[in-house]
Amino acid sequence: MARTFNFSAGPAMLPEPVMQQAQAEFLDWHGTGMSVMEMSHRSQDYMAMAHHAEQTLREIMAIPDNYKVLFVHGGASLQFSAIPLNLADTGEVVDYFNTGVWSAKAIKEASRYAQVNVVCDNHAMIPDESEWKFSAQAKYIHYTANETIGGVEFLNLPNVPEGIPLVTDMSSTILSRPIDVSKFGMIYAGAQKNIGPAGLAIVIVREDLVGQARDITPTLLNWQTYADNDSMFNTPSTYSWYLAGLVFNWIKQQGGLAAMAEHNQTKAYRLYQAIDSIDFYTNPVPKEQRSWMNVPFTLQDASLDSTFLKESKEAGLLNLKGHKLVGGMRASIYNAMPQEGVDALIDFMRDFANRYA
Repeated sequence: MARTFNFSAGPAMLPEPVMQQAQAEFLDWHGTGMSVMEMSHRSQDYMAMAHHAEQTLREIMAIPDNYKVLFVHGGASLQFSAIPLNLADTGEVVDYFNTGVWSAKAIKEASRYAQVNVVCDNHAMIPDESEWKFSAQAKYIHYTANETIGGVEFLNLPNVPEGIPLVTDMSSTILSRPIDVSKFGMIYAGAQKNIGPAGLAIVIVREDLVGQARDITPTLLNWQTYADNDSMFNTPSTYSWYLAGLVFNWIKQQGGLAAMAEHNQTKAYRLYQAIDSIDFYTNPVPKEQRSWMNVPFTLQDASLDSTFLKESKEAGLLNLKGHKLVGGMRASIYNAMPQEGVDALIDFMRDFANRYA
């Protein structure tokens, strides 16, 4: 079977060695005579596997000891509700950057549980710091590190007031480069981009922020529930957790997050360079805010979009259609996308432009 290059924004490509290992272990994990999919999450074997996955994640991200790592249900979107329920009371103010679709979704949900102050509001770019308006009473400050739809990214940590917990949705950037976890009160991420298959989310939260949930908080939205039960209060997404552990091992074997950063920055640079150098294509995002992970671009003639998608699929370049809210194309180039995939896309784009310009 010929492997294709999957540019989907999520679920996204997984590292091929990870899938090969999962395939080899699928029917018989380490001589147990059963698949990980069949294991009790409370068995000694599975618990050891789960703990190893957490320890590997802690190692590659250099997570301080005073942070809890939680493996939770509901993807990142469920944390849109969990965050205000765990960190604020009814009527208290919370600060949110609104820089894209996912920021807006987080704001809409937080507004059900707290008073949201919008720090800035622009889906095409991150406004200049001089336009940011923080609330002095904010219980936390939330931003989406990377907007997968618009391709707008905070390439540096935003300059925010000290002493207020900084909360970030890192669904599409986590594990793509080193970060200083100690700068954050809470980090959360859906799995289906850089961590593993869909069905799992990771929460990394400072210990002093656990145990403050409102009395009305549903049990499975309360971070304390996961912290007190090793994320196994009820049956977790066992196979997704197992595969995430394999991905963490793979990242470690590649040289850790520093190696991932070099790999990802090179891919993004080469793709943006191609877009900028071929008049046939355009990227709308300011250069200093361009995402490493999600690269949107439009064709000079939008009537050729369907032809581009048809021919790119035939060339083994899949899921390049842009989000319906933005249009055009989008290439998502997460950790598992090899340089060869980006080079193949660039070659196709050049050839397409030569034939249709």
